[in-house]
Amino acid sequence: MIKSMTGYGKAVLQGEDASYCIEIKTVNHRYADIGIKMPRALLFAERALKKQVAARLVRGKIDVFVSRDSGENAAQLPQINESLAAEYVKIFRALSSAHGLDGGVPLELVAAQKDVITVREADMDEEQVSANLTRALDLAIDAVDAMRRAEGEALQRDISARLEQVKRLLKAVEERAPQVAPEWQEKLRQRLDRLYEDGDVDPQRLAQEVAIFADRCDISEEIVRFNSHLDQLQALFASNDAVGRQMDFLLQELNRETNTMGSKSNDAELTTTVVAIKAELEKIREQVQNIE
Repeated sequence: MIKSMTGYGKAVLQGEDASYCIEIKTVNHRYADIGIKMPRALLFAERALKKQVAARLVRGKIDVFVSRDSGENAAQLPQINESLAAEYVKIFRALSSAHGLDGGVPLELVAAQKDVITVREADMDEEQVSANLTRALDLAIDAVDAMRRAEGEALQRDISARLEQVKRLLKAVEERAPQVAPEWQEKLRQRLDRLYEDGDVDPQRLAQEVAIFADRCDISEEIVRFNSHLDQLQALFASNDAVGRQMDFLLQELNRETNTMGSKSNDAELTTTVVAIKAELEKIREQVQNIE
């Protein structure tokens, strides 16, 4: 079953140490683009969480928002980012020197800079936190996956209906195509009869012209390939893999065959039907852009 790339999921997990909340939002993207926003204190788990997301959500722009609330009674400890503080001191001294300013660098100025002093939870058990984050993320991904599957079902119904319309139009092309050459032959004969009132028309030359025309407007090979691509496209509906790119490729091939049929048709009725096929294929391709 196909899945959409659009979805939303949220999970809240109450652990022994804290409450965890994870939200996931996904939209269309050509590849997998995973971004995780989380408190600095949890950054140790970022790589594992990103790997966990990539294992289940194969394609799309995926934004993950992680929060952890340890409650009011959790012990908090201030923490100094020594390297960052040193860089700020270096910058302030450089500014003083460049502009001829007197005085040293006040401690209050350095301490006021963002992330120089942070507060972290005392005695955080990283193994326990990682386990809780993993469980919460799984629940959030389950919610996203359910929505993406539901969206995928809706997309599949719409695409299937349009493919049936394409098949009906192609059937009309198959029925009309064999009539084009004989009708052109009759029109050519009538024109020649008007030009040569004595009826002195070379039947061999006429047959040769008709054969050339019939070969030039023959679209039987394009119809065979078109049907093959249609069968492959519909077969992808039963796949459990991410098939969006395969569908997009097959639609490109279907468009290619349709363009060739249009250029070779030499018949107003056929051209009208081919244009209708192209219109349906374009609508299908718009929908396929949202399939994982």
